[in-house]
Amino acid sequence: MMHEIIFSGFGGQGVIAAGRLLCIAAMHEGKYVSHIPSYGAEMRGGTANCSVIISDDEIASPVVYQPSILVTLNTPSFIKFVPRVKQGGIVIYNTSLIDEVLNRTDLRGIGIPANELSEREGSNRGANMAVLGKLLKLVPDICSLDSLFAALAEGLSSRSAKYNEINIRILKAGYAYEND
Repeated sequence: MMHEIIFSGFGGQGVIAAGRLLCIAAMHEGKYVSHIPSYGAEMRGGTANCSVIISDDEIASPVVYQPSILVTLNTPSFIKFVPRVKQGGIVIYNTSLIDEVLNRTDLRGIGIPANELSEREGSNRGANMAVLGKLLKLVPDICSLDSLFAALAEGLSSRSAKYNEINIRILKAGYAYEND
């Protein structure tokens, strides 16, 4: 098993944190992981993305040229990264902010209203958790949802950790969301 994933969105949407949490959870399950964050010049409100690799075997290179999975929270990131996804890949996108149509028939597109799910569970800043939940539902060999819950305590700052109860609710909502 090896998954090459790009998380992308605006700075402040938590895409870097989502990638880091996923790596921590997978690492605790004995998997090999790589996480490379990339920030736009503006930080909050600018672009942000991270490359994540989760594998059962050692990772030769941490660079993700053609992800097998794209998780994207905004339109500019959708437009930028969809062309890079390898044939047969998965695109999980936030329909709360993305009106674009996935024009590639060789990809599986999964839309999820991440902002709405987050707000329904009590936060206007948890869209990243909703898409993470959906990712684990679609690709369960990455790591378990329970491992991701456990990673919250380790992977978030003490300032953000006070929202872990809400984050868990949002993760569960994303995991349970059905759109097919």
